[in-house]
Amino acid sequence: MRHIATFCGSCNCGCPELHVDDAAVPEKRIVITDDFGQRIQMSVEQLADLVADVRRGVLDEVVAPAAR
Repeated sequence: MRHIATFCGSCNCGCPELHVDDAAVPEKRIVITDDFGQRIQMSVEQLADLVADVRRGVLDEVVAPAAR
């Protein structure tokens, strides 16, 4: 898997990470791992939809309490 990003990264807790698995079927090419050993797999198109929603502010209400 090709590492793309680490979310948080300011500790040694095993932060969530984003990877691309070029060997996976297209529907499972994007892999997000968490610090509990779980993983989410999705297509590039699904990740693009998620990113577009984030850019439009869809998650602002969810993350606002964490930013305080």
